[in-house]
Amino acid sequence: MGHIRDRQAVVIGGTGFIGRHICRALAKRGYEVLAIARKPAEPISGVAFLALDAISAPTGDIVRATRSADLVVNAAGDSWEGDEASMTASHIPLVDRLVDTVAALPRRPRLVHLGSVHEYGPVPDGTAIAEDHPTAPGTPYARTKLVGSRIVLGAADAGRIDGCVLRVTNVCGPGTPRGSFLGGLAHRLRHTTEDTPLAVTLVDDRRDFIDVRDVAEAVVLAASSPVTGRVLNIGQGDAVSMRELARLLISASQVPDRLVREESGAVHSKGGSWTQADIRLARRLMGWSPKVALKESLHDLWAASATPGRPAAAAARTEGH
Repeated sequence: MGHIRDRQAVVIGGTGFIGRHICRALAKRGYEVLAIARKPAEPISGVAFLALDAISAPTGDIVRATRSADLVVNAAGDSWEGDEASMTASHIPLVDRLVDTVAALPRRPRLVHLGSVHEYGPVPDGTAIAEDHPTAPGTPYARTKLVGSRIVLGAADAGRIDGCVLRVTNVCGPGTPRGSFLGGLAHRLRHTTEDTPLAVTLVDDRRDFIDVRDVAEAVVLAASSPVTGRVLNIGQGDAVSMRELARLLISASQVPDRLVREESGAVHSKGGSWTQADIRLARRLMGWSPKVALKESLHDLWAASATPGRPAAAAARTEGH
C-alpha cells in the first residue's frame, strides 16, 4: 500500500503498548497522527500528542481534537489488573462518547475499535473461534469490552458511523507491559543472576498470541477497508503452549537453563485454558495476515525490555487483549 497524503488520524490511547505501534504504523503510511492519552509518555517520532482524558474531558475538547480526522482509532482500555469501576469507565462511557462524537462530525471519520478475543468467553479446547461464535464473556474485563464493541457495531448497523471492530487475541512483542505474563517474565529474567535464580510456574494452557506490529498493520488496513459494522478477528490463528512461549523468551534472554527452575503449582487462568482465533475473514476482507513469527516477536520483546526509560506504567493501560 502506498502513502496516503493529507490524511489525518487520531489514536485514543496512543501512548499505550498497542497504541504506540499503531501511531508509528499510520505515520509510516503518510498519515498525520495525533496520539491522545491522559498522560504524556516518551515521544513518538512524527506523531503529535494531546494530553486529554477522553472519559472526563468536555465534549467540545473531544470534538476539536477529532473534527479534522479521517480516521479515529480506539486503542484505549484497562488491563486485567484494573478494577471493575475503571474497566467500566474505560470500556463503555468512553466508547459511547467516541461514537457520539464521530457520528456528529461533518467529515464522518472512520472508527476502528480494538476489541478482545476474551469477549467470546472460555471455549472448549480445540475450538477455532470464528466471528459468529457466541459471546459469553466470563470476566469484568471481557464483559465491559464486549459492551464497547457492541456500541460500535450497533452505531454502524444504524448507519450513524462508518466503523468496525478488530477483536484482538493476546498481544506480545516490543514494549509488552510488565503486568502481562511475558512482560513480567522478561523483567524477572533481567534480574536473574547466580545469586538470584528464577523460579517460574508454567501452565499447560494454549493461547493465540499475535505480535503488536501485526495488530498495527491490521489497523492500517482496516482504516481503508470498505468493511463496516463487522467484527474481524486478529490473531496468529494458532494455539501455542504457554510453556513453549516461556521457553522461547528464556532462549532469547540467553539466561542459562541452570538458573531457571520450573515449579509446579496451579495457576488460575482468567481467560480460559485455550484461545485460537479463526482469522480467515480478516484475510479475505482486508488482505491481512500475520507476518511476525512468535520467535522473532519474543526476541524483539527481550531486546526492547533493556531499553532505559521505557514507559512501562503508561503501556500497561492497553494490555489485556
